[in-house]
Order: sequence, then structure tokens, then C-alpha cells
Amino acid sequence: MIKFDNVSKRYETGYEALSHVNFQIDHGEMVFLTGHSGAGKSTLLKLIMLMERSSRGQVLVANQNLNRFGRLQIPYYRRNIGVVFQDHQLLFDRSVYDNVALPLLVAGFQPRDAERRVRAALDKVGLLNKEKSLPITLSGGEQQRVGIARAVVNKPPLLLADEPTGNLDPKLSAEIMDLFEDFNRVGVTVLIATHDLELVQRLGHRELILKEGKLIHGGDADG
Repeated sequence: MIKFDNVSKRYETGYEALSHVNFQIDHGEMVFLTGHSGAGKSTLLKLIMLMERSSRGQVLVANQNLNRFGRLQIPYYRRNIGVVFQDHQLLFDRSVYDNVALPLLVAGFQPRDAERRVRAALDKVGLLNKEKSLPITLSGGEQQRVGIARAVVNKPPLLLADEPTGNLDPKLSAEIMDLFEDFNRVGVTVLIATHDLELVQRLGHRELILKEGKLIHGGDADG
């Protein structure tokens, strides 16, 4: 599903965020990405999302070489990736329903099909009864659930999360991780960048550890 082949990312300032990174994540696998602040976790996710391009090496997703994607192809590529952010990035002047429906409207879904998918996604994260609410009226954990529903409403085969439990207490963090495991059980490939090492160890999935831009652990399934 995801393969990094000798990938490096150097910015114009000369800062090298990633250096000679090699790993592979299989279809249907759930993997954690850990490391100190500034280790390169967010940069690695941005390469997968094509928000950044590698300076060296190849990034492949679903056997597609991302180096070969033109600018006009990127929006279509991203429709196959669900992304969950730490700060939710919700539209606070729109209802929960409208927030979750947004990716479907952009993709051109018919209203009836969109409605069915939105309600199914909200039901999955336990917020069907909040569909008419504004995000500002929700708790932090509920807002994160809205973000997850929006990320999965298009039924993407790949789900990325950047510190999805960073602002939540341990109980809510565990509930959010349970949701990610639920999606993984039905075949979604999941990659989560997190600082929550206790939660990572409890769940027992493979861990990719970055240190100063280098992958120091987990580069293969036995690592």
C-alpha cells in the first residue's frame, strides 16, 4: 500500500527533514509513526498526501509512483486518502452534517447518496444525534469524531492521522484509537503519527520510529 524507497526531504533552507527513509506498509495494516517533536513525522505524512515532494527517492502508494503525479492529478489522488488532524480543521459556521458532507460534495456525489454516506459515517462515530449541531457546541472529543467521520465518509482505502489524540485526555484518546482499529478491521490501511507511546504500546501494532529524520526502528514487518 505504502512504500518509501530511500526517501529524503531537504527544504530550500537546507534543513533535511527526512534522510534515506525505507519502509513498506501492507494493505490492511495499522501502523504507528512515533518520534520526538521535529523528527519528521508530519513531513512523512505530507509526502504521502502530496503536500510535499521528496527531494530524493521514491514514494509509492497503491503501486503509484507519486513523483510522476502532475499538479492536476493530485486532487483525484487525495480522494482515496482520509486525513485526520490534531486540530480537527472543522468549519465552525456549518453544521456537523455539512462538515462531514463536504468531501462528497467536492467529489460530485448525488445528494441522496451523500446523505446516506454522511449518516452512516456519523453513526459509526456515535454522533448521528448531533448532525444538526454546530461544531463549537461539541466537546473536543466529539469534534475529533466529526473529523474522523469526514475523513472516512468517502470510504478511502488509506487513513492518515497526525496526532489525532494530542488534545484529548487518556479515556477519550483510547476511544478515538478504538475507532481507528474498527476501520482497520474492515480493511482500511491506517497510519497514525502520535506522541502517545503508552497508547501505542498497549495496542501492539507495528511502530515506525523516527529520530532526526532517520528511521531507526520498524522499517520492515519484523522490525
